[in-house]
Amino acid sequence: MTSTIIAGHFANSDREWTGQIRIDGETITDVGENLGTPDVEFGDDCVIFPGMGDIHIHARDDVSEKETYKEDFRTAAAAAVHGGVVQVADMPNNPAAPIDDDSYRAKQRHLESREVPIQVTLYAGIGPGTRPLSFPVPYKAYMGPSVGDLFFTTLAELDETLSHYRGQCVSFHCEDPELLERHRAASTHELRRPAECEISATRFALQMIEKYSLKGKLCHYSVGEGLPLIRAARQKGLDVTCEVTPHHLYFDTSGITEENRGLMQMNPPLRSLGDRKQMLAALREGTLDYLATDHAPHTLEEKAQGISGQPHLDTYGAFATWLILEQEFAVQQVAAFCAENPGRFVNPYVAPFKFGRIEPGFTASLTVLNLSRPTTIRREDLKTKCGWSPFEGVTFPGSVEAVFHRGQPVR
Repeated sequence: MTSTIIAGHFANSDREWTGQIRIDGETITDVGENLGTPDVEFGDDCVIFPGMGDIHIHARDDVSEKETYKEDFRTAAAAAVHGGVVQVADMPNNPAAPIDDDSYRAKQRHLESREVPIQVTLYAGIGPGTRPLSFPVPYKAYMGPSVGDLFFTTLAELDETLSHYRGQCVSFHCEDPELLERHRAASTHELRRPAECEISATRFALQMIEKYSLKGKLCHYSVGEGLPLIRAARQKGLDVTCEVTPHHLYFDTSGITEENRGLMQMNPPLRSLGDRKQMLAALREGTLDYLATDHAPHTLEEKAQGISGQPHLDTYGAFATWLILEQEFAVQQVAAFCAENPGRFVNPYVAPFKFGRIEPGFTASLTVLNLSRPTTIRREDLKTKCGWSPFEGVTFPGSVEAVFHRGQPVR
């Protein structure tokens, strides 16, 4: 078994320290100050985090291979490593959606055939008439129309279906389908999917989480007015966590122009400057638990035709340096919402691996960020197959220095 000592400045969610760790095989076995002569040493300009995780991506790959022209598991993994991400969770709104034992296992076998250098966890889909799988998986419920066909048209239909998922781990795309229908004829994408759709859906999702004792997660949260509902639910004891995306933290409707409108379209849409500031504040104080990209790799041609979504895996780590250096987040906070909380979410499904902390017994996956070397996002450097980023031309104040997965350097 190969033993490696790594030295540098480390960060967990509860502390940061300068020292060393020992890795034996795929596992961290010791954390200390003088474990021996280091095999790898990172300078003072770097911070070594637990391997970062993005628990909301769309790899576009399934047994049908109908959408792999814009991404597949291999290119998504390459983009993840480029962005400092060692584990991802892939959403189920595929042409061949994983909604039962057979279709889920088929997607798992397809993933294994890709031989990707990161950990990939698969969500199962919840749609009209579906039932839980016979083994533990995370689930995703699309309340209203999004990309793909796996969604509900009424909240009553969703309620009836969720009655069969008592106690399960369910993530919600919070947009009220009945209100979406009411606003369908509005003049812009933002007006067709207004804040009230997310707020109404948040109330309903929280009711479902309480009614069926779900372990709930609200995806890509974007509306400040919904945050008090989440805090109140937690005070009642509901098991609910929340994601936020880079685009809802960085962009807002004030930056939408006729020229960039197509590129800036996603579900839920961009919100006001006030909402964006509230998302940053909620991430800082812990109401929002995960930096999750909703990585949605569509081609530029599709974007011009009005398809929603943006790709963000390539830029995950660089974006985290923006949070640290320009938004003044502590490195411990970044360790929490980029590593520990995503690790806690996937760990029940990825045994014997264990992500999210730098301590003995955890998988030796690490993300090293250089906080002194800025990086400018250029299209030619991207690894995603769709080949573009909304951050092109943006210079982030730091960069990804190195990535380790299961004890091995992958970048």
